[in-house]
Amino acid sequence: MMTTTRARSFRKVLGHFPSGITIITALSEDGPVGFTCQSFSSLSLDPPMVLVLPGRSSTSWPRISATGRFCVNVLAAHQAHLSTTFATSGADKFAGVPWAPSPLGLPVLEGSCAWIECEIDAVHPGGDHLIVVGAVRDLGSRADSSPLLFHRGSYAKTTDLGR
Repeated sequence: MMTTTRARSFRKVLGHFPSGITIITALSEDGPVGFTCQSFSSLSLDPPMVLVLPGRSSTSWPRISATGRFCVNVLAAHQAHLSTTFATSGADKFAGVPWAPSPLGLPVLEGSCAWIECEIDAVHPGGDHLIVVGAVRDLGSRADSSPLLFHRGSYAKTTDLGR
């Protein structure tokens, strides 16, 4: 186990690697559920698969996991407020948040850069997180938006993506 000082150093050093911000959503028996997830990556092109790494302490992940599928919403530059909202535990995260159902009926947040609809293929332990492999079933994107990024502990925006 890492000491607090070493954990802070680890976080500071890894903060030099910018990441996108996603919100993982599903539709549970109780309604829509979701959480902010910075730990997301593509895994495979053939077959198409992604990785999502929810924290073991997440209260939203068990509800999503129980559905057997999830949707990755890649946040756009103007959606930092959603990242903050969905990172809060215990609140009604979907209050006032417009969304439409994906082909499998999962919440796609209005204004997101992209969405990726997945079925859970595998879940593995990974320290204080879980390693979730998602088999991609459908996806879509908007060409006219830029992603929200996280770098060195703050939100960041791209100025030009070389479209």
